[in-house]
Amino acid sequence: MTLPLSFSPEVAAARAAGAAIVALESTIITHGMPFPQNVETARAVEAEVRAQGAVPATIAIMDGLIHIGLTDAQLDRLGQAQGVAKLSRADLAACLATGGMGATTVAATMICAHLAGIKVFATGGIGGVHRGAETSFDISADLPELAATPVTVVAAGAKAILDLPKTLEYLETAGVPVIAVGQDDFPAFWSRSSGLKAPLRMDDPAQIAAAHRMRGRLGLPGGQLVANPIPAAAEISREEITPVIEAALAEAAARGIAAKAVTPFLLDHMFRATESRSLTANIALVLNNARLGAAIARALAG
Repeated sequence: MTLPLSFSPEVAAARAAGAAIVALESTIITHGMPFPQNVETARAVEAEVRAQGAVPATIAIMDGLIHIGLTDAQLDRLGQAQGVAKLSRADLAACLATGGMGATTVAATMICAHLAGIKVFATGGIGGVHRGAETSFDISADLPELAATPVTVVAAGAKAILDLPKTLEYLETAGVPVIAVGQDDFPAFWSRSSGLKAPLRMDDPAQIAAAHRMRGRLGLPGGQLVANPIPAAAEISREEITPVIEAALAEAAARGIAAKAVTPFLLDHMFRATESRSLTANIALVLNNARLGAAIARALAG
């Protein structure tokens, strides 16, 4: 059966030419910040990918189709839409079948990128094992997706609001390579270091691309997590951010916030508590990941 894929003219031309393509998620547009800042940020990330010699493919669900790459008009429409679904593996097909509008999380973006033949995806941070998961069983669908879908994901580690030691344990058990870039420590989203050592380190995009190819040759399932630390000038240190995270988690627990509502609530709390510095850092790390993602994509295309 024909897949419900719709390629933007730019992405279609890149596929035909065998050019480097970098997938980008859309929840940062619909659930990350208000209009018009969300669209301006998305365009800045796309421009960064182009500046590094690759083609951006922002992925979203509209009108019963998986859009691989968005036109300016589609990006504006998505950025201003209300009630957009936040899609993961569980609800992606249902949204397509009912003709809904949906933004893709890390897991859903990986699925769609793989269907479109795109090997590299740049994002902000992945989801992971939530604190208290030993009683709540709250584990992001991003983690099993990394173990199943052969896409290299460039992120600034996992979001620091999560249980990072348990997240790394899960990834190890699932056989997902976790590759730090430029340092031995696993980064913690807003902070360059989590205090935890990353299992692997590769500083050369060509090496990361070679590892991606080798996993395919060996028949190993799943992708790679490339942990790219936030630029030093933009980071909020672990010592500074940790008390803010603890306060946000305490408030979420007191208000009974759970499931998909947890992460947006915590990120909003962080934004207010840091006087918007967390958002500024978030934008800087996404741009940084877009640059590295483009370099890896170029190496794979070559």
